[in-house]
Amino acid sequence: MTISLRLNPQDEKLIKTYASLKHQSVSEVIRRAIIEQIEDEFDIKEYFEAREEFDKDPVTYSLEEVEKELGFK
Repeated sequence: MTISLRLNPQDEKLIKTYASLKHQSVSEVIRRAIIEQIEDEFDIKEYFEAREEFDKDPVTYSLEEVEKELGFK
């Protein structure tokens, strides 16, 4: 897939310099940045869903309890 992106000269210089410092292509730098942003947003969404579930039923287990339940002890 090909995607075009318009950048002002300052942003273009910044991205090219960063890519060069990281020994990566501009495409790789942009791809990684976008993927990381998407993953971060999914992680935040998962955190808030888990936190909401925990707040409804705040049950916790110690490491020893988990090990015993799983048959490790």
